[in-house]
Amino acid sequence: MAAFPEVDKIQYEGPESKNPLAFRWYNPDEVVEGKTMRDHMRFSVVYWHTFRGSGADPFGPGTAVRPWDDGSNSQENAVKRVSVAFEFIEKLGAPYYAFHDRDVSPEGASLSETNKIFDAVAAALKAEQERTGIKLLWGTANLFSHPRFMHGAATSCNADAFAFGASQVKKCLEVTKELGGENYVFWGGREGYQNLLNTDMKRELDHLAKFFHLAVDYAKEIGFTGQFLIEPKPKEPTKHQYDFDSANCLAFLKSYDLDKHFKLNLETNHATLASHTMQHELEYAGMNGILGSIDANTGDLLLGWDTDQFPTNYYLTAEVMLSILKYGGLGSGGVNFDAKVRRESFEPIDLFYAHIGGMDAFAKGLKIAAAIRADGEFEKFTKQRYGSWDSGVGAEIEAGKHDLKSLEKYMLAKGEAAANVSGRQEFLENLFNRYM
Repeated sequence: MAAFPEVDKIQYEGPESKNPLAFRWYNPDEVVEGKTMRDHMRFSVVYWHTFRGSGADPFGPGTAVRPWDDGSNSQENAVKRVSVAFEFIEKLGAPYYAFHDRDVSPEGASLSETNKIFDAVAAALKAEQERTGIKLLWGTANLFSHPRFMHGAATSCNADAFAFGASQVKKCLEVTKELGGENYVFWGGREGYQNLLNTDMKRELDHLAKFFHLAVDYAKEIGFTGQFLIEPKPKEPTKHQYDFDSANCLAFLKSYDLDKHFKLNLETNHATLASHTMQHELEYAGMNGILGSIDANTGDLLLGWDTDQFPTNYYLTAEVMLSILKYGGLGSGGVNFDAKVRRESFEPIDLFYAHIGGMDAFAKGLKIAAAIRADGEFEKFTKQRYGSWDSGVGAEIEAGKHDLKSLEKYMLAKGEAAANVSGRQEFLENLFNRYM
């Protein structure tokens, strides 16, 4: 029996459409810069918010009406939920989905029972993947919800928590490989500290690196060739998380000889919490060759926490797509909707409205970014702004032909630096507006 009988497969109807259950900008077969929109974005629906989210918040229980959940958290209900998820994803037209192990499969009375339940649900997931052609973008293990992980998993002061987390990752890697997952994500939900008075930071970071190396070794052992991704977040639930931002993650990876194994899965709301823009995080990751995937959402700038709202701002998506196009795309990654409908949007149909709007926003952003790149005005301006580095002393400095003594000699002879030129920020912001 259909879970969404009132919804047919979502179609592209064009910018003039007023149908809320149709795409206005996302035309999956439209070619932009030599690739279809489908291949540029590789949209993914998340299992946790979309099919498990209840609308609960710290001030009250869930409000969402979800006919596919009977409240039992049983294996039977988990298997039934799989068909609901794939009905939604298939009607939406997204090519991928993503999950935490505990989203799709409940815990049993023991680790062995938990693994058996996971195998049963994974079999149902695989059958639906084969039926629909929908693929797994990435899997990940939930190492933050259960009380055993109150101090973290890889960075816990409890060695058994580390061992349990490692066992959970082992199983989730096996299932992700079995389902053809193209990536595997680590988000350090509680890998951080609340108070340095009770924290051995060096030991915790050493343990985190060891945990990652164990995962790399096991992936090689079982033949998992997907991309490992770390998802930076600066705080929440911990006061300080060890995967703070792109720069912090890269420093950690290089310090522990992990940089050749990992890229980053970046999220807009996490960038905001780190006092960065999403474009900043994308640029830093892109220029260092570690841009792997993105979680597509946004936060409310008036609120200080991770609200995981669906992206609808064309300026945001255009900036995101500018950086993604600049660095050659997302490779095996995708645009993953780690976003949830608002507590007040409690009906199942709201899930369609939210995802359609997000997919349209990114499609519009792609078209804007492609137009900006085709005109080349921003690139031309930036090249002119740095023109002093393309010849003369600037080119010589970049080529390593100077030291402090020779630069002093140069300036003593010249007397004063050349006049600066305007950065023309307001002009460029106005220019950006022309494309909207």
